[in-house]
Amino acid sequence: MILLIQASEFDWRPWLYLLLGLMLAGLVLSSLLLVWVIWRVRRIDLPAGADALTALQRTPFVVVLLLDLLDLGLDIFSVPLTWPLLGRLGLAPLRGVTIIEGLIPGTQLVPTMTLAWLFSRWLGSRRSRRILDSQNLDL
Repeated sequence: MILLIQASEFDWRPWLYLLLGLMLAGLVLSSLLLVWVIWRVRRIDLPAGADALTALQRTPFVVVLLLDLLDLGLDIFSVPLTWPLLGRLGLAPLRGVTIIEGLIPGTQLVPTMTLAWLFSRWLGSRRSRRILDSQNLDL
């Protein structure tokens, strides 16, 4: 026997309140973190012509966390805040990544910038090991 729930019987209000609470918490935390990032991080020097992967490897984790919290709290409306912030921090290559993240619906609950940051660190460590291994073979 299959139990079917009619749309009129299911109460969506608790789920909507939970989602709104998460968005509000993300907005409050990101506001506090934004002040701290602007005060402490200043500017990140990237090499000329750096791509998004290089920018992610040189980005402090607190900036990536801020971007994810802004996305959680504001979703697509976080892009007008992140664009000038990334420009001020010298992370212009990440602007495109944040726009794509903002335009894809449903990514606000997934910390995509944090996952991308972890992937870039993992990829960078693999690249460094490969270079060191090739240098050891040459000796």
